[in-house]
Amino acid sequence: MGSLNILLLIAIMVPVFISLMFIPYLTRRTESFGVTIPEEVYISPELKGMRKQYVLVTGILSLLVIVVFFLLSSSFRNDEEMMSIQFGILIGAYIIFSFIVYIVFHRNMKKIKQEKNWSEQKSQLVVINTSFRDQKLNHSNLWFIVPFVVAIVTMVITFLNYNQIPKRIPMQYDFDGNVTNWTDKSYQTVLMMPIMQVYLTLLFLFINTMIAKAKQQVSAENPKESMRKNVIFRRRWSAYIIVTGIAVTLLFSFIQLSYIYPINQQLLTTFPLILSIGLTIGAIILSFTTGQGGSRLKTSAGENGTIIDRDDDRYWKLGQFYFNKNDPALFLEKRFGIGWTINLARPLAWIMFLVIIGLAVGIPLLLGA
Repeated sequence: MGSLNILLLIAIMVPVFISLMFIPYLTRRTESFGVTIPEEVYISPELKGMRKQYVLVTGILSLLVIVVFFLLSSSFRNDEEMMSIQFGILIGAYIIFSFIVYIVFHRNMKKIKQEKNWSEQKSQLVVINTSFRDQKLNHSNLWFIVPFVVAIVTMVITFLNYNQIPKRIPMQYDFDGNVTNWTDKSYQTVLMMPIMQVYLTLLFLFINTMIAKAKQQVSAENPKESMRKNVIFRRRWSAYIIVTGIAVTLLFSFIQLSYIYPINQQLLTTFPLILSIGLTIGAIILSFTTGQGGSRLKTSAGENGTIIDRDDDRYWKLGQFYFNKNDPALFLEKRFGIGWTINLARPLAWIMFLVIIGLAVGIPLLLGA
């Protein structure tokens, strides 16, 4: 692995780490480190200091991971397998330690909330807007006809040119464009990409539908403004999901066609990498410009300073895992981070989650990859 490739991997890690460092600035203003708070205290000096401290601690952790990766990769630049193992270990360690850092801040936030007694000082209210679902919360699922057509066309081309596909198919390349893993040609192996295209298209379609169906979350302090921002939040991420679905499907078709037509191997390595970087940067930009639930969109002052959202901290284990048997919602917004999570108390949510994971793991195994 050359120095240029090492620097390229580091260039991928940096924006991801930066986005994770600034998560406290991306969450709703009614939540801080997984704890419900009045919106007005979000800008208090104490909470501002906590957010800055979190950025500093996770920033040091991120820098440490990057430095260690650079030193190790410089020592094993010619052993890509060892480098992949070390990269995976470092990322795993980063996830574990960053979660520990979060837990420390979460517990400190709970202690501050208890001392300030915010929940007792104001009336708690749950706001439900019956017209919320009447609005267009996501972009049409008809957009997914495009990746479905791409997948079908790819499958047809594969069948028509089956005899032109070599007896051994490259399955993995290193950063220099050299093949590192092969598999024997069969109808199962050549159909791997088209079937994965269909699976991913269905997955993105499901996510786009979930964006519209996820639990409504309207701020009690400024319900009209909150609803407006939440609609924008959902529609922006819906558009991102559609673009990502089409892009990934086209990428898989590009790889599939390389079995039939001569395509530069270096291009087969760099094109997926460029696409991954582009999608990652797009997600980061969207996160920073929109925020969770539209929290970073331009807003006006609250309408009522005597009302806050209902405190449901007891349903959020460690501030991140939602478990509420009395809530019929299957999907709802994350408390710490951008996106949605599931209600762990609902069996149907578990079934959906396990089916998605099972298909992702099972399809390659069944097709002999």
